Amino acid sequence: MNSQITVLPNGLTIVTNTRKQLETVSLGIWVKRGSKYETEKTNGISHFLEHMAFKGTTTRTAKEITEEIEAVGGIPNAYTSREVTAYYAKMLKGDVKIAVDMIADILQNSTFPENELIKEREVVVQEIKQAIDTPDDVVFDYFQELAFQNQPLGRTILGPIETVRSFNQESLKNYIKSNYSASNMVLSAAGNIDHDEFVRLAISAFTNLNSSKEPIIQPSIYNGGFKMLERDIEQAHVVLGFKGFDYKHKNYYPSLVFSTLFGGGMSSRLFQEIREERGLVYSVYSFANSYSDNGLFGIYAGTGDEELKEFTPAVCSEIRKVRTDLVTEKELDRAKVQIKAGILMSLESSSAVSEMQARHLMVYGKLLPIEDLVERVENVTTQQMRDVANEIFASNLSYAAVGSISNLEDYEKIKEMIKV
Repeated sequence: MNSQITVLPNGLTIVTNTRKQLETVSLGIWVKRGSKYETEKTNGISHFLEHMAFKGTTTRTAKEITEEIEAVGGIPNAYTSREVTAYYAKMLKGDVKIAVDMIADILQNSTFPENELIKEREVVVQEIKQAIDTPDDVVFDYFQELAFQNQPLGRTILGPIETVRSFNQESLKNYIKSNYSASNMVLSAAGNIDHDEFVRLAISAFTNLNSSKEPIIQPSIYNGGFKMLERDIEQAHVVLGFKGFDYKHKNYYPSLVFSTLFGGGMSSRLFQEIREERGLVYSVYSFANSYSDNGLFGIYAGTGDEELKEFTPAVCSEIRKVRTDLVTEKELDRAKVQIKAGILMSLESSSAVSEMQARHLMVYGKLLPIEDLVERVENVTTQQMRDVANEIFASNLSYAAVGSISNLEDYEKIKEMIKV
């Protein structure tokens, strides 16, 4: 990628990817802070801050913030994950300054007015209640909790209702002061952008960022266990999960290929056996989630209570097969192509490139060449697939289930069923 990097004296990293053929620019600031950096008493504050950042500054009201960007056709947004919070926008190439000024303003000058706090607390409470009413959201929260019990990484991103209702101006300002420092932020842009001009805009706009110390974070430790919630609904939502790999682990790329091969598409083993051959589910897939110091591998499905009797043994059978038999070169090549296509197709999106740059710099401290990513995927072997499968499925099982689950298999029995 044709990218340039500049680090300002205050520690803010700026990266651009110039594409003169475009008429737009995707830009944003990625902060290396999310729910993983919260305490039990502040769980949910990263996400709540993301909401409140748009609710007024010393120079703009909440309405003016959205109107100013949308008046030039811009698209503002934000999100919070377990390790990152992002504030970003897509603009026409001539309106980059508006977006930079806006993002800088909400990060440095938010006032968190009391009337907006009262309203937004209840907005987030409704978001939490919506998630509680969504069984496939609940089952993934249970899975995360089982995997990292009594740890920040195991808590929800939204936080508990009673905790969210406790947040006030002081707690938000303290959180920003302790966590939103220039050294853990990346300002990234991709599109029709001039790097030097973008740096000048950033120097002018980001004049009041904090310089807090990096907190000491205890390494996340994978646990495992069983949690269920019976509900009077039509389906059973289940996740069988295991320990995965962090971003820098040697098995990171092999695990991506393995997840695609095992349950990542319509040609995958799980989809073909569980849905196409047996007709037990509408949705079944595997996933590999990575963090800076740990990772998860899981299998999700939504199925009927009666179908659970056949579903669980069938999935365990597929797990045993992939642990003992070498996968074929044909299915390995198919999975590799899917991964490589996903990487290369993402380069056509300025938004995806902007985020990729920021994530690379936060995780690796440098940009990884696309050719290097493709080569890492291409070098994965059939033997690695078996090795990765055995390492994943030998870890302790995290088993979460929500819904109509009277025919749920016993936790200890499932653990025995996946052994080889």
